[in-house]
Amino acid sequence: MARVYLDHNATTPLRPEARAAMIEAMDVVGNPSSVHAEGRAAKALLERARGAVASAFGADGADVIFTATATEAAALALRGRGLHAGDIEHDAVAAWVTSDLPVGRDGAVQVADPAQTALQAANSETGIVQTLPEGLAVSDMTQAFGKLPVAFNWAGCEMALISAHKLGGPKGIGALVVKRGTDVAAQIKGGGQEMGRRSGTENIIGAAGFAAAATAAAQDLAAGVWDRVASLRDMLEETLAAETEDTIFVGQGGARLPNTLCLATPGWKGETQVMQMDLAGYAISAGSACSSGKVRASRVLKAMGYDEQVAAGAIRVSLGPETTKQDVMGFADRWLTQYRKHRARAA
Repeated sequence: MARVYLDHNATTPLRPEARAAMIEAMDVVGNPSSVHAEGRAAKALLERARGAVASAFGADGADVIFTATATEAAALALRGRGLHAGDIEHDAVAAWVTSDLPVGRDGAVQVADPAQTALQAANSETGIVQTLPEGLAVSDMTQAFGKLPVAFNWAGCEMALISAHKLGGPKGIGALVVKRGTDVAAQIKGGGQEMGRRSGTENIIGAAGFAAAATAAAQDLAAGVWDRVASLRDMLEETLAAETEDTIFVGQGGARLPNTLCLATPGWKGETQVMQMDLAGYAISAGSACSSGKVRASRVLKAMGYDEQVAAGAIRVSLGPETTKQDVMGFADRWLTQYRKHRARAA
């Protein structure tokens, strides 16, 4: 049975451009901190990668600090700052903030003081896009980067979190992008790499893959690839909505990531749906993948005012550039078959 991958918000397939760049970087012998010719070659590769990521992210003139993950970047940006947020942030951000800002039914967070706030650009579970206020302290842009026309230089925030594996790069490398002149206290201390903000020998192979993926993602965005993906997402939503009575389509009609569909059927557990679709050959999720394999009622949906039964019945379908109409309609057919069985059991 051929499988169909519809969980791109969890992680994306490695782009061929990233794979090629990483293979080439494997032959670079030197340590970027060494002063000999081999070290200088490694350093040059690292700085080219840094510049390419900055360019793709619209962050020319900002500092790009490579980290192991966006989760590490969140800790570097947020630890000890006492920022506030809505209870819709990824766990990596929620761990360091006070989640006390009001969240509307539409998923929009009410920001009182941008300088004391962390606010994501787009939600990984619902796809809902936020309007970022000027002067924002920190923004998690891991889902928006590569899918939406965002640029750090006009986003109006001090710092942003990004990750390679959300846009076709390798797992195990992320970055904290910092407005030049902003103070960032190192959490990992040692040799003073990454401008003194993140010690440790740099992952030049990962950086090369990140740079290649970010460049390719920017080209895809400019070419309208995500417009095609959005049309497939809308087709899927319309097909399911026409055949269901009680299913809620979260964020419908509002600004969302072009690839993301979050739907909740009260009384039909998201975990059950994920397993049923997995057996049918479709990879989807019941929310964020970054909770050590746990499946639980969506904290995000509860923050938006949905009750426990709705939040527990949510799934996320997230498409990618290679997703086809056949993939989407095949999923719709299999999911609706299971939906009708659920309705018959509940009758």
